[in-house]
Amino acid sequence: MFTGIVEELGTVEAVEEQGDAIRLTVRAETVLADAGLGDSIAVNGCCLTVAARTESTWTADVMQETLDKTSLHGVAPGDVVNLERAVTPQTRLGGHIVQGHVDGVGTVVRREPSEHWEVVEISLPAGLGRYLVDKGSITVDGVSLTVVEARDDSFTVSLIPETLARTTLGRRQPGGRVNLEADVLAKHVEKLLASRGGDR
Repeated sequence: MFTGIVEELGTVEAVEEQGDAIRLTVRAETVLADAGLGDSIAVNGCCLTVAARTESTWTADVMQETLDKTSLHGVAPGDVVNLERAVTPQTRLGGHIVQGHVDGVGTVVRREPSEHWEVVEISLPAGLGRYLVDKGSITVDGVSLTVVEARDDSFTVSLIPETLARTTLGRRQPGGRVNLEADVLAKHVEKLLASRGGDR
């Protein structure tokens, strides 16, 4: 489990093609401070498992299922990625509950800069809009954000200078693909309400 508070920007060091998978190596500092084999690290919001590490890099195996459903498909050496270690009992929950299980890939539609922040509109895959509400939470490339305006096929968020500077969202241009994870609490509520309706 994660909080959607990005700890650092890492750089893709290598991508080893393995047919129906890739072996992804990322250069990092902060997330390696206490990372061991088997630990979870979110890469652009996608939970991956540390399979190997050195003093300055860590490696994960990314299966075809993940490549098919996330923006990690097409990642290349030199790409910058958002990184976050899994939470611990002592971690502040600064964002919201994030599983690292990507629901779909959206696309940056437009960016509107202002003096102190930037409004970004992102498209939604079919069926994901039902989990979004104004002022609710969504994870974009692993970043916990508050929805400004929820629509059926897109949503907007306001990015503060800290988010623009410390995450990849500061450089994602229109047409750029981003991983999206809806609030898991909304999914549970939907299922509970559906089951109650079926009992009547």
